[in-house]
Amino acid sequence: MKPLKFIGSSLDDLRKMPASVRHTLGIELMTIQYGGNPSNFKPMKCVGAGAYEIRHREPSGAFRVIYVAKQDDAVYVLHAFQKKSQKTTKNDIDLAAKRYKLIGEAL
Repeated sequence: MKPLKFIGSSLDDLRKMPASVRHTLGIELMTIQYGGNPSNFKPMKCVGAGAYEIRHREPSGAFRVIYVAKQDDAVYVLHAFQKKSQKTTKNDIDLAAKRYKLIGEAL
């Protein structure tokens, strides 16, 4: 099992989400840690190679976690946020891309 490594404020942002969302996203992240794929995800090539977005929707809104699992040492959680519009905002993509570059520098 790969450990989770949260970059920037991603852990705090995840903790601010409703309990039901945290539970669902936590299960999805654990699935990734064990080498599986989340139930609803898509590649985020605009963030970087190997970056993916977990997608979760419930009555309180749409929630996303952007992560990278291609490194052998850990699953890196780059960004966790609630979507406010149909399309992921440029600010959210730019923040995840900036954090993606940080993990590359750390390796």
